[in-house]
Amino acid sequence: MTGLLKRAVSNREDLEMIYLDDKGNISQRRIKVLSVYDESFRTYCYVRRQQRTFKICNVLSMGPMRSVRRGA
Repeated sequence: MTGLLKRAVSNREDLEMIYLDDKGNISQRRIKVLSVYDESFRTYCYVRRQQRTFKICNVLSMGPMRSVRRGA
């Protein structure tokens, strides 16, 4: 997980993440990773339109942002 986060920082890649918060709510986020720490990481969250800090242990799934195809 930390390898993916560090690669996203160095390559300036956006990621999609499914996250479980401390209250038990699950959310899907589109993020740009800004920095990675031992147990957390700092991002710009496109959903909230602000910087957020997430716990690595609460990430359920994470991967590169999928491109959306439209049309035939």
